[in-house]
Amino acid sequence: MDTVFKALADPTRRSLLDQLFREDGQTLSALEGRLPMTRFGVMKHLKQLEAAGLVVTKRRGREKAPLPEPVPIRLVHDRW
Repeated sequence: MDTVFKALADPTRRSLLDQLFREDGQTLSALEGRLPMTRFGVMKHLKQLEAAGLVVTKRRGREKAPLPEPVPIRLVHDRW
């Protein structure tokens, strides 16, 4: 549970999650174009979201598509 709160504490990661919930399966390039940071910065934030279980990465050919995982957020919601 602490890793979920730690991941959600950063406004950039919350913004990434919001974008993924609006349209899941976006490419890294699409997400990078919406944020004022480099591709590696976006990858770093996605890695932390994935470690917290908030994002699952699926491969489509050569691309990786991050998909939101609503279960951890639902567990936090139900707890509080």
